[in-house]
Amino acid sequence: MSFMETAGRQSPAEYRSPVDTSSSIQAQAAALDPQLAQAFMVSARCGCFMQASRSLNIKATLLRKQLAQLEAHLQCSLFSHGDNGVSLSREGLQLQAQLIALAHERDLPVIEQPLVRLAVAESILHDILGRDLVALLRRNASVRLEIISLDSELALRAVSADVVVWLAGTDSPLPGPSFAVGEAQRLARLDYLPHIAKRYSRTASRPDNLDDLADFLLVQWQPHRQVESFVPWNALVDQRLAGVVQLHAYELMLEMIRCSACIGLLPGYISHFDRGLIALPGLFGQPMHRQVWMAVNAQSQDEAQVQMIVELIQNTFNERREWFEA
Repeated sequence: MSFMETAGRQSPAEYRSPVDTSSSIQAQAAALDPQLAQAFMVSARCGCFMQASRSLNIKATLLRKQLAQLEAHLQCSLFSHGDNGVSLSREGLQLQAQLIALAHERDLPVIEQPLVRLAVAESILHDILGRDLVALLRRNASVRLEIISLDSELALRAVSADVVVWLAGTDSPLPGPSFAVGEAQRLARLDYLPHIAKRYSRTASRPDNLDDLADFLLVQWQPHRQVESFVPWNALVDQRLAGVVQLHAYELMLEMIRCSACIGLLPGYISHFDRGLIALPGLFGQPMHRQVWMAVNAQSQDEAQVQMIVELIQNTFNERREWFEA
């Protein structure tokens, strides 16, 4: 074709008006799946998908899947990725503003959860129940729970709680809580023995009689001094003119046995909790036993949240039944 030749007439291109994403987002925000809306709002607030997933207690991969589903539904990108992390795109800012406005309009009331007070013997809380309580709170972020550690008979008598787990004699739950409770339940019988860390005592050199203890440092948890069935151990400690440490903190006593070549009195299950500790049987002719008891406040025993805590405690002890079998 020559330069002077006119080109054929072309039809004009069809005009397309720009898509008004603002009105589209406003229209769809009210109808969004609440779970997707929450995933977006938490991610926008945190500015980090990993932190947002922790706050929502879900895996980061699931959070990203939810956000991708939301973007596909709205047909726009809500986030921008830069050197300083994640920020909201223009559409993301519009959606955030619309969801905040909707939240203010709806002004949804926060449903108050009943407060459940759980009082537990310090050693039982540390060794047995602590991990399962953490798992409960991880699953149920709306629960209202107060956990009270009991380190003495005086603390047990003074406490007011919905659920109480304490240590007493094997024949009777007394002394027990001072408030009205339902029938006390037996959870487990504990056998107590002196323990030492394996790394500080080879099999051939482990003490097998009381005279052999003369060369070892003894550590005493002070609440044990008040336990009637621990008379043999307490008498040994009281005879010491040197080589004995008295402690008020249970966890510190455990740490000293683990790391300071100390010998201390611990429940027999402790080797399941910490495989670095080993019992020294046969040192005392008289056995030393205690019973774990549980009781529920008579006024709150029918509440659903209280029953949830009771079931958790029962399940924990049932799952660890082998810990308490001689």
